[in-house]
Amino acid sequence: MNGKPEMSTKVDIDDYDRKILRALQENADYSMAELGEKVGLSHTPCWRRIKRLEADGVIRGRVTLLQGEKLELSVSVHAYITTSEHDQTTLQQFENSVREIPEIVECYSTSGESDYMLRIVVNSVKDYDQLLKNTLVNLPNVASVKSVFALKQIKYTTELPI
Repeated sequence: MNGKPEMSTKVDIDDYDRKILRALQENADYSMAELGEKVGLSHTPCWRRIKRLEADGVIRGRVTLLQGEKLELSVSVHAYITTSEHDQTTLQQFENSVREIPEIVECYSTSGESDYMLRIVVNSVKDYDQLLKNTLVNLPNVASVKSVFALKQIKYTTELPI
């Protein structure tokens, strides 16, 4: 998972594939026997389907989800970035720079008033202030940054509604 978006081509999946994907989103640590039992397939057909879904790019990888608060990373900020130029070269420079900053955990090109929305995770408001002053405003092509602090996380999931 390199942070770069994958080329989008629709992949045909059936009900068994959906069951496998739902189960893996719930728990990627199922053994092949457990997963097969959960979705109603034997070990080998289940394994083959997973390998096909990986080859087709439907399954991008498997990760361990961490609890930020336990690691003193409890401040989540949405930074809305407006760029001064909109040509392909300068936007690409901005996007390449964003990929290099570990505190930026998500970046979206957006419509509306802002050009990008970043989700940033840091230890404290002071740490964000330093990141803003030392890094964000110095990214290529940044005209303005509007920051919104999350007060409380109501819902968070990595599971897609399949």
